[in-house]
Amino acid sequence: MSVIGRHALLWYAIALVVVVLDQWSKAWISANFIYGEPRVFTSFFNFTRLHNTGAAFSFLSEAGGWQRWFFSVIAFGVSAAIVVWIARLPASQRWEAAALALVLGGAIGNLYDRIALGYVVDFIVFHYEHYYFPAFNVADMAISTGAFMLIVDMLFFKHETEPDPESETQPEPKREPKHEKSYD
Repeated sequence: MSVIGRHALLWYAIALVVVVLDQWSKAWISANFIYGEPRVFTSFFNFTRLHNTGAAFSFLSEAGGWQRWFFSVIAFGVSAAIVVWIARLPASQRWEAAALALVLGGAIGNLYDRIALGYVVDFIVFHYEHYYFPAFNVADMAISTGAFMLIVDMLFFKHETEPDPESETQPEPKREPKHEKSYD
């Protein structure tokens, strides 16, 4: 088993910063805002403490409770896969590692809420007149930013990959010329 490289530890630290910022912001909102009461900053932006029992955009929020554990298992599995992914990345792939660190931090931040509270605290709200974009939080911003960065990485960055040893063209073995026996 190989030791995790120092470069991976940096990305895990960034994920931890995302988790801390996310949890701090949710704790502050929960302590200072009444559920459902908006604090208006502009004509299109406010903070409103909301509880999301579903997934992104409140998907399955009215499903009866099973979704809490379903989404928790998914978030745990994705987080574990990202931890391994980051550990295996070459140190030169910083953009991809940063993107994964953001997704990891956001996933863990929302996973904590889901397990500890049974819902995710959302509070950032944008709207135009009576058309509201679903509320979100710091973890959601990190996940969205990381996902966008991964898409950019796939579309615009070229990564060197190791050739598949089975598909490599092997040089032809040297053949000794056949010497015909002479019967002189």
